[in-house]
Amino acid sequence: MARNKIQFQKGLSERQFRASYGTEEQCRAALAAWRWPQGFVCPRCGGRRCCEIKERKLYQCGSCRHQVSLTAGTIFHSTKLELIVWFQAIYLVTQTKKGISSLELCRRLGVTQTTAWKVQQKLAQVMLDREAEKPVGGPDKRVEMDDAYLGGARRGGKRGRGAAGKTPFVAAVETTIEGHPLRLKLNAVKGFRKAEIKKLSRRTLVPGTTVISDALSCFGAVTQGGCRHQPIVTGSGAGAVQIPAFKWVNTTIGNIKNAIRGTYHAVRPKHVPRYLAQYEYRFNRRYRLEDMIPRLAWVALRTPPMPYRMLKSAEFSA
Repeated sequence: MARNKIQFQKGLSERQFRASYGTEEQCRAALAAWRWPQGFVCPRCGGRRCCEIKERKLYQCGSCRHQVSLTAGTIFHSTKLELIVWFQAIYLVTQTKKGISSLELCRRLGVTQTTAWKVQQKLAQVMLDREAEKPVGGPDKRVEMDDAYLGGARRGGKRGRGAAGKTPFVAAVETTIEGHPLRLKLNAVKGFRKAEIKKLSRRTLVPGTTVISDALSCFGAVTQGGCRHQPIVTGSGAGAVQIPAFKWVNTTIGNIKNAIRGTYHAVRPKHVPRYLAQYEYRFNRRYRLEDMIPRLAWVALRTPPMPYRMLKSAEFSA
């Protein structure tokens, strides 16, 4: 039986990672090349000449004498961690199929759990911001859409939609005409209401997209975002997930839930968008695993520092 080329691709091995980013000097050189691909540019005067103050790890402009750090104004701003630790975190977060918990990450990096959690959340925010820029679909394109929840069952409470302790989200998978998945969008929502789906469709779907969903009434609001809607009555029970029209959206929802249950066990609602973004980012770049480190690091250099209020309460995961 032929193996799936995507599932069994080599990716970036630990040996290759160490060869490319195994020292602090290699990490700094790579980061400098991504930040200034045409050479140093002073943020104050635009000067191109500089000298490096190695003791303080700063670059000084040869024209205006302004000093700038390699990580200033980026997601790495004011970090006390060595860049090699950040690169190791990027490697572990991007190369693991189902994600990595903060406890596992802290052991692999040699830092505290709180530090590992903050590093992971900063990288997840970069993924979230990056994916938000890229809608799915387009004229004559097909997108499977479905509703889902994150959160475990609670005894004695309401079951199904509207149950306490569950975070609703919408999954949308763009596929080819032949039915092969291309891109994935995951968005946490306040509820499955027409106003939410209308806002979601305008933000994440390209006008002209054909959206295929079940007969839940709120999905009809995608037409207000300029999309075509094809509802399919699925019914309930196990047979509802076997309908071919929803093959990939149901597959991804199942994989996401299994990954979060098996890796993180529980996620607070306010952090759900970043956890979903990690899965979305990896899925959309699954064809070139070896390129994920430079891609994510390059985007991180263009992402402003994460506000402290977003990280002031760490969530401990198993």
